[in-house]
Amino acid sequence: MPDYPVRMPPASPANPVLTPSQLNTLARDLLEGAFPLVTVEGEIGNLSRPGSGHLYFTLKDARAQLRCALFKPKSQWLKFLPREGLKVLARGRLTLYEARGDYQLVCDSLEEAGEGALRRAFDELKARLQAEGLFDEARKRPLPAHVRRLAVLTSPSGAVIRDIVSVLRRRFPLVEVDLLPVPVQGATAAAQLRAMLQRACDCDRYDVILLARGGGSLEDLWAFNDEALARAIAASKVPVVSAIGHETDFSLSDFAADLRAPTPSAAAELLVPDRAALLARLDGLHRQLHALHANALRQRAQRIDHAFLRLQALRPQARLDALAQRARQAQLRLANAMQRRLERERAGLRHADAVLRAMHPRRRIERLRERLLALRGRPQSLLAHRLRHEALRLRGLARSLHAISPLATVARGYSILQRDDGAVVRGIDDVAAGDALDARLHDGRLRVRVEGKASGD
Repeated sequence: MPDYPVRMPPASPANPVLTPSQLNTLARDLLEGAFPLVTVEGEIGNLSRPGSGHLYFTLKDARAQLRCALFKPKSQWLKFLPREGLKVLARGRLTLYEARGDYQLVCDSLEEAGEGALRRAFDELKARLQAEGLFDEARKRPLPAHVRRLAVLTSPSGAVIRDIVSVLRRRFPLVEVDLLPVPVQGATAAAQLRAMLQRACDCDRYDVILLARGGGSLEDLWAFNDEALARAIAASKVPVVSAIGHETDFSLSDFAADLRAPTPSAAAELLVPDRAALLARLDGLHRQLHALHANALRQRAQRIDHAFLRLQALRPQARLDALAQRARQAQLRLANAMQRRLERERAGLRHADAVLRAMHPRRRIERLRERLLALRGRPQSLLAHRLRHEALRLRGLARSLHAISPLATVARGYSILQRDDGAVVRGIDDVAAGDALDARLHDGRLRVRVEGKASGD
């Protein structure tokens, strides 16, 4: 192709020449003025959280994507953790980042879309009601042992009611089941469930109320997460059993109910006993009753036999015979007692006679005379013996006294020195040179004077 020169139109007030920053500023003003506040739903991609605390990501669908930014501190107020592929609702203003010319959405808020938002709302409501004590086990009422009338609140067109009725007929056909039709899904389902629950409580007909629904998504089961319905279940004067969804599904109605069953069929099995088990128990009770009746009959027969024997024993002739036997036995005991008494009296008389004979005055005088003759020579001998003993004792004392007497010491050649005051000189320190002393010898006294002293050494 031949190169043709390209001519730019000359600048004019209607067509000015702009710099990139000026153009980006105009574009930003245009975007912000045309889109004051928008809400965009999409999946998170290219998620980035730098150290500044800002959050950068893209929202995308099958054909396009949009750059987004959530600045600090709004990124710290999020009630969930953003991640790749999560579907969210972003609310904010469209703008243009002038430095790079990037078209982006500056978010004011970010929340999970669809089931994620519902799940968060469910968790918040559950935590609040639980803090109020609405789900406490102590508040819940026990179910009756045998349910006579059962109210089932569920959809009349679903398979749930057929499963419940099938289980009840198989296990316990005597229970009366009333279907109270209500919608289990939709915007008005929660209000209709509350109204029907209140009607079932007010009629005073039912022993238990069963709330039942088949499985589904969180949105499908959302009617059973209604706060007013949970409070109505907790305030019900009739025990309420909840069987909502599958075994892994939980709703606020499950937590508020007095009993939660994993499935509607399981709820039916929990509410009524098994017919076979009841028949077996009834048969056992029948055998037990028969055994108790037979035992009671045997006890009555034994009592009759004992009464007959007592009646025979209480006949007049039998009583006379018994009294005659007692009289003979009493007479025999009396004769034996009299014989023993006579023998004791005879023995006492024999003993008294022996005592009187031994204590006769003549015998006593003879014994005393013999004793006097035996004692006549004893005083002289005792006195002579006592005198000899005392003489020996006196001689021993004299010998002891002489052995310790100072005169005995003097007789052996020693002397006793005394001062003029009569004190005995016991050492050289008791006298001084020139002192006059008395020296006592065995045959007299000497007057001596101290000329000097010398120690033993």
